[in-house]
Amino acid sequence: MKTIKFDKNHSSEFIKELRSSIDDYFKKNKISRFGNANMVFKTIFMFSLYYIPYGFAVSGVVSNPWLYWMLWILMGVGMAGIGLSVMHDANHGAYSKNKLVNKLLGLSLNFLGGSAKNWKIQHNRLHHTYTNIHDMDPDVSPMGLLRFSPDAPLKSIHKIQHLYAWLLYGLMTFSWATDKEFKQLNDFKKDGVINKKEYNGLMLEMVIWKIVYYGYMFAIPYFFGNISFIFWLVCFMSLHFVAGFILATIFQTAHVMPECDHPQANENGTVENNWAIHQLQTTSNYAPKSKLFSWFVGGLNFQVEHHLFPNICHVHYKDISHIVKKKAEKYNLPYYTQKNYFSALAEHTKMLKSLGKA
Repeated sequence: MKTIKFDKNHSSEFIKELRSSIDDYFKKNKISRFGNANMVFKTIFMFSLYYIPYGFAVSGVVSNPWLYWMLWILMGVGMAGIGLSVMHDANHGAYSKNKLVNKLLGLSLNFLGGSAKNWKIQHNRLHHTYTNIHDMDPDVSPMGLLRFSPDAPLKSIHKIQHLYAWLLYGLMTFSWATDKEFKQLNDFKKDGVINKKEYNGLMLEMVIWKIVYYGYMFAIPYFFGNISFIFWLVCFMSLHFVAGFILATIFQTAHVMPECDHPQANENGTVENNWAIHQLQTTSNYAPKSKLFSWFVGGLNFQVEHHLFPNICHVHYKDISHIVKKKAEKYNLPYYTQKNYFSALAEHTKMLKSLGKA
């Protein structure tokens, strides 16, 4: 794997002063950086949104096929909610100061078809370090059908990626639950991100968890729910399409945007900026005034704050965003934001169209 470093001495005053101001905020208000009662309520709500419909679906109580299908649609919304509002914070170690709580809630991803350990490598270690750097950040280096970076190879099909990308977004979590993570793990081994011993352990865990996942998502509904395989597949794909579409659009509108930069390292393998400023250059917020939307998406409309302080629970992002913005303005640094979610989607579409041409 390529070795890329950031220039720690470049404008380091910004992040030092910002961290000091954030520390003062929590001390003066006598609050914890971790989750609060709101976070506990949200956790119960999101898990209920997923598992209560599942309970009705496998109990045999619902016989109407349309109502049964709607239960799986609702599970898709719940799945996205768990991923955005619970799993994400837990696997960043930001949900609770208790490491065991973080680990257990982080494992919720395994019950949704993914792998928490694989996700930590892909998301925490790579995406958060090398944001928007092609071939280093997995989030902007997807399969060849999509071009998220100006440094990625251009194919003729990319001319219409702004039209078909939305279909592929809906397949995101289905890909996780089937083949993507196995391919990703092989890539991590090949690129030297993990060694052979780590690979073998992670591969074994992944296979076991996939068996558990399909045991309760396929075997129980199919054998005890008295439904056909085709109908189960329609329900299963619908669940994942809803969850995948929500998750993909929340994350891609934070980085694949016209204003966001795509830096590359120089010949010495150094990005000519420090890590914190790199995060400001490559990340965008949206819908800062929408409380309900922000509540559901786990505060990830405040992606700037999340990338600068991933170890702080998202329930605090809106409050600290004023501090971050003020410090960015003081040091004449970018602080990108879109008015709402739909304007962010529109700008993301423009970026997809632009990347498909040049």
